[in-house]
Amino acid sequence: MRCTVLAAVSVVAMTASACSSSKPCAGVGVTSQVGVMFLQRGYTDLAGASYELCAGGKCVKDHLERGDITRISLPLPDDVAPNLGTVRLRVTPKGSTHPEIDASSDVKLTRQSDGCGGGAYSEGLAFTREEGLTTKIPPSVSAAWHKHLKSLASPSESS
Repeated sequence: MRCTVLAAVSVVAMTASACSSSKPCAGVGVTSQVGVMFLQRGYTDLAGASYELCAGGKCVKDHLERGDITRISLPLPDDVAPNLGTVRLRVTPKGSTHPEIDASSDVKLTRQSDGCGGGAYSEGLAFTREEGLTTKIPPSVSAAWHKHLKSLASPSESS
């Protein structure tokens, strides 16, 4: 019996050493998607407005919350091609049937590695009243997003 236990331990040790790698590999957190940072400056109150973000035959629909900046994400299938085509953003104010914003942009996705030999295609866009829907993130959008993140990290002081 002692010989059987030692043989089993040896097999487990050999299996573990053959499968282990010194290179760390998370393989997590990389998904195919299109994201839009939507800066609401310059518009009337869009709180409660409905939005629709579409690309590659997929759409996501929801409602905007009150705020200066909103992040909208559209998950895409893992097998999406880099030449996605047109991304379209529509925003319709609450109580209206006509979109106040109807913008589109042709997008080529960028491959993001998961560090384990896999990866996904994604792209970040921004929308502002002045620039429209673009893959070039304007400084005003970056600044608003950093301000938003900072407000989440530290509670605001009441007056």
